[in-house]
Amino acid sequence: MSDASNVEQMDVLNGFAEIAAALNITVRQAKHRARIGAIPIFRQGRIVCARRSTLAKHFAAQEAAAAAAARDA
Repeated sequence: MSDASNVEQMDVLNGFAEIAAALNITVRQAKHRARIGAIPIFRQGRIVCARRSTLAKHFAAQEAAAAAAARDA
């Protein structure tokens, strides 16, 4: 397996347990946030997945938006 493939596999979180652990929240909170669209997820068949890199970009964008709103207030 190539190094790029290994990095890509490490980036993918498989299942709500892994997603929750990466976000330091409970599985129930991860499921709720996914259901309301608060975290970006995708499915591989029946398995719910997320990418660490996508989650990091998502939260960075939220942080930037909050900072901009605070500056404008």
